Amino acid sequence: MTRTAPVDASSHSGSRRGLVLIGTAIVLTGVNLRTAVNSIGPVLEEIERGLGISSGMAGLVTTMPVLCFAAIGFAGPPLAARFRDGHVLAGALLAMAAGLVLRSVAGAFWLFLVGTVLAMVGGALGNVLLPSLVKRYFPQRTGLLVGAYSTAMAAGGAVASVAAAPIAAAAGDDGWRWALGWWAAVALVAAVPWLAVPARPGASRESHPAVRTRALTRSPTALILTVFFGVQSMQAYVLIGWTAQYLRDQGLSAATAGLLLGVSTVVAIPLNAVVPPLTVRPHLQRPLLAAFCCSYVAGWVGLLVAPRTVPWLWMTLLALGMGTFAMVLTLLGLRARTPETTAALSTFAQGWGYLLAGGGPLLVGVLRGSTGGYTGMFVVVLAGVAVLAVTGWLVTRPRFVDDEVHDGSPRTPRGDLVEVAGAEPPVTVRETGGGSRRG
Repeated sequence: MTRTAPVDASSHSGSRRGLVLIGTAIVLTGVNLRTAVNSIGPVLEEIERGLGISSGMAGLVTTMPVLCFAAIGFAGPPLAARFRDGHVLAGALLAMAAGLVLRSVAGAFWLFLVGTVLAMVGGALGNVLLPSLVKRYFPQRTGLLVGAYSTAMAAGGAVASVAAAPIAAAAGDDGWRWALGWWAAVALVAAVPWLAVPARPGASRESHPAVRTRALTRSPTALILTVFFGVQSMQAYVLIGWTAQYLRDQGLSAATAGLLLGVSTVVAIPLNAVVPPLTVRPHLQRPLLAAFCCSYVAGWVGLLVAPRTVPWLWMTLLALGMGTFAMVLTLLGLRARTPETTAALSTFAQGWGYLLAGGGPLLVGVLRGSTGGYTGMFVVVLAGVAVLAVTGWLVTRPRFVDDEVHDGSPRTPRGDLVEVAGAEPPVTVRETGGGSRRG
């Protein structure tokens, strides 16, 4: 066995300028991944009044983004296989802009939901395609690029959370429409660089056989990773969709509740920059998981027993718990050997994971409507933390879904290169003779 240096990504893209363009497009897309979602919570009460809907319907509003991420996300790899990655993401961001405008002017609830579906296209396709694009174009800087776009995502979400209530108040009657709609301009800006990105490099299917999404049902690691992704998403979307309204019902103003929700997303900005480079180091994965789960428990319990005492502390702790998102994004690349398998795993875990997560915000809305309180919300999220701890412990074992789908034997002929994810930078090994494979 002999070690060989990985192929420089610039040889695939054509130039360093091309990599800068792609990196910029990835980060700008990250800014838009959560703006359409985070802007809802702080003005949820105004949306209820403006559209004349019940708490149960408000629960549907908060869970619709998650369901859209699940359903639309499955279309990512087939679209990317047929068209340029850049064109797919540019089209997704343009659809997002149209949806943001549509739901901001909607007079009927059904039209608001149609706009929401369109608005989630950019986020859904970005969710599933960005991890594989990072692995394809930046194989030696996976942690850095995942950190960059997840940080941009947190920053966009933070601004959306903090600005929603003040914009709604400043705009007067139906100001919530302006709070939701102005993000369309940001989506349009993010679409521009994708149109200039060249066709993706043609990876050799012989040396890097793709794993079909359907085949991942035979991979225990893929299944556990899906549950882990779904439960951490449920935590995040209950937090984003309902904590601002919960704090308002406890006596805080809309602006203060939105600001506190913004605190959680602001804290996530440096966290998302730090967690991916740490997650690529296997010995740090379980300590990180333990810290995140403890933060979640402390934050939710504090919010339950003393919501008005030090709410900024509880929201900060919940933000620390949401570090599991940056962690799972990194694990999607670490548990697959190739960009093709990463794309399949990303689609599988995020598609079914978001579908699982969608039940959380909807259930909270239904329980709130039937009981008039938030006890059900805290039962849901604390039970979720327990599931998160168990599945996270299992998914941090060093496994590759390629090996499990192929019965433990990757379909790589002797002498072919095997890209091994999980190292910084990645290690490429070449098998020779009867030597063992390691990375």
